[in-house]
Amino acid sequence: MTSTVKGKRTAEAQRMFDIFHKLVTGENAGLSEAELGRLAAFSGVSEFPARVKCATLPWHTLNSALDGQEEVVSTE
Repeated sequence: MTSTVKGKRTAEAQRMFDIFHKLVTGENAGLSEAELGRLAAFSGVSEFPARVKCATLPWHTLNSALDGQEEVVSTE
């Protein structure tokens, strides 16, 4: 995640969060494997629902920090 968002603007990082979340929940992210880059490796997570929360927790934390939230992060 950190290498994916490093050097990106806030809006771009939030867009990457949306793309990643769609990818691991089985929704169509609308991007090819080449466009996803390293994130494409997580496309199989959607087949294991118990792992979705594990995969998305750091992304939820980043998204909350970008939104300026200081509360506890939840994947719920």
